[in-house]
Amino acid sequence: MSIFSERLIQLRKDRGLSQVALSKEIGVSSRVYQTYEYGKSEPGMSNLVSIADFFGVSLDYLTGRTDTP
Repeated sequence: MSIFSERLIQLRKDRGLSQVALSKEIGVSSRVYQTYEYGKSEPGMSNLVSIADFFGVSLDYLTGRTDTP
């Protein structure tokens, strides 16, 4: 599992959201979102920005370049 996947799972759980609820918030299907968490695919830039904006974290944090959200 990638650091992106781990952080995505942790951020989602910290908010008490299901995968389905979060997928709706960021505008992707639940199936696509699941591939992000399982490390089978990575989001494109627009979806990555949507995720960072939703959680109020930086892209560097999501991708593991820093430990500061």
